[in-house]
Amino acid sequence: MFDEFSALALAVAAFVGSHLALSSTGPRRALAGLIGEWPFLGLYSAVSLALFMWVLDAYGAAPEVVLWRPPTALRTLSIAVMGLAAVLVVAGYTQANPTAVILDRLAGAEGPRGITKITRHPAMWGVALWALVHVLATGNVASLILFGGLGGLALAGAAHIDRRRRLAGGEAWQRLEAETSNVPFLALVQVRTRLDWREIGWWRLALAAVVYVAMLFGHQWVIGVSPLAA
Repeated sequence: MFDEFSALALAVAAFVGSHLALSSTGPRRALAGLIGEWPFLGLYSAVSLALFMWVLDAYGAAPEVVLWRPPTALRTLSIAVMGLAAVLVVAGYTQANPTAVILDRLAGAEGPRGITKITRHPAMWGVALWALVHVLATGNVASLILFGGLGGLALAGAAHIDRRRRLAGGEAWQRLEAETSNVPFLALVQVRTRLDWREIGWWRLALAAVVYVAMLFGHQWVIGVSPLAA
């Protein structure tokens, strides 16, 4: 049993470590300079996919050791939070954002817009919330290792991007940081920005709703467990 958990922990550590290493300024700049930016992104994706497949294989082999039995209210809350996670991920990957890979080149100089007014790291926080609700709603050791590692990677990645951009972003980054927040909704609560849902785009919200419903009702077909089960 402990061998299976060790294998899962090793796989998750390799996945997390590769992301942090390849996204660090030194290794990324060296590899991109050697093979080019786009080949580097392709290599990054290939390594990530291979390691993620290892993670999934190790997760599937790990036994189910229950730490807690999630109450119905907690599972219901988890399902609700997944709706916000879907919006953050969909908008984060479809809207120009100064903190995102590739999409940062499409961001204008007029300041934060749309989803970046909720958080300047929407995709990262979408993944983090997805991971958190899966930890809470499953309550077993394997899920704690897997989703804890992925959620930790997302939050560490957001903090890492902030540190890197703070050093190299100059006044433009200072303005963005002053008008946005890493933590979702914090800048809105502090009245440092004002949200207009139309800037996000209704089609993104509709797409997020479709993704959410597909995840909710397709979960049993893909994973074998229904989040709606009593």
